[in-house]
Amino acid sequence: MAHRVTLIPGDGTGPELTEATRRVLEATGVEFEWDVRQAGADVMEQFGGNPLPDETIAAIRETKVALKGPITTPVGGGFRSVNVGLRKSLDLYAQVRPCKSYPGVRSRFDDVDLVIVRENTEDLYAGIEYEQGSADAEELIAWIESKGGTLRHRDAGISIKPISVTGTRRVFEFAFDYARKNGRRKITAVHKANIMKFSDGLWLHVAREVAEENTDIEFDDRIVDNMCMQLVQRPEEYDMLVLPNLYGDVLSDLCAGMIGGLGLAPGGNYGESVAVFEPTHGSAPKYAGQNKVNPMAELLSGMLMLRHLDELEAADRLEAAIADVIREGSSVTYDMKPSRDDPTAVGTSEVADAIIDKLGVRV
Repeated sequence: MAHRVTLIPGDGTGPELTEATRRVLEATGVEFEWDVRQAGADVMEQFGGNPLPDETIAAIRETKVALKGPITTPVGGGFRSVNVGLRKSLDLYAQVRPCKSYPGVRSRFDDVDLVIVRENTEDLYAGIEYEQGSADAEELIAWIESKGGTLRHRDAGISIKPISVTGTRRVFEFAFDYARKNGRRKITAVHKANIMKFSDGLWLHVAREVAEENTDIEFDDRIVDNMCMQLVQRPEEYDMLVLPNLYGDVLSDLCAGMIGGLGLAPGGNYGESVAVFEPTHGSAPKYAGQNKVNPMAELLSGMLMLRHLDELEAADRLEAAIADVIREGSSVTYDMKPSRDDPTAVGTSEVADAIIDKLGVRV
């Protein structure tokens, strides 16, 4: 039976990337029934100024799996991020960002194979903020002072960092389950519990509780600043990192830099019954319609989706085909060439063609 998948082309270069990925996914032999839906700055006028239409959210809830291209968040209009809005609406609490070295990619590292699991709903990204000088901020500062707290300077904007037992437990339970299903050997909880005793301290305490319930997977923890140093010194010692929202955002980009950049960094966002797969890079609107941008991150996100759908053999073949094309280096976009003005660079659709050839199917 065909897998029903919501396909969100996105905007900017998103439609080109998702079209290339759709063709490659179909070339694996897996059957799909695509439900195409819209989101982003380009479709706001069609949906009463809303870049994240209700019908798109409803479609994802129905199919339970979505593949999306990058989306531009409109400037102004009160929207902080379309991607964040999508994650909140569907309670996609666990973000998975694999960072893996592929031979043929220019990088200072050649031995990286990490999975970043980022808690997606809490921490400083929860959006509980008070603008400097506002009545609410003044009231909050007065309340803090009435409880014995002090601020070095009262002319402060304030962001509140909630980390809960519930949110922490479910992301670590997800991480141990993911490790088991995907043959990972160790989980490292990343934190700053030495300073933030009641938020990061809670994160670490709950992480250790969950680890005690999953002793078949090795577990340790690292303070976030030390973790950054260790990643660039000996990344081979680490396997899966589980982080609160802010640290997860920062370190996932650090790890992407270690494997050649965001153009090779896929992502998946998981809820209790829904999963959305997307590249971690932006929509690059200045390149829209030029058949120029690197589709590897979108293609690898499609590979993660195949694994989620239990199409493991197809996922393995697709990853091998992608790795072959990268290693050979002839059918890759300009950013993956030794020189960015290399005349032998190919376009987005031609990368897809090369991977389809490796899969042994033409569509």
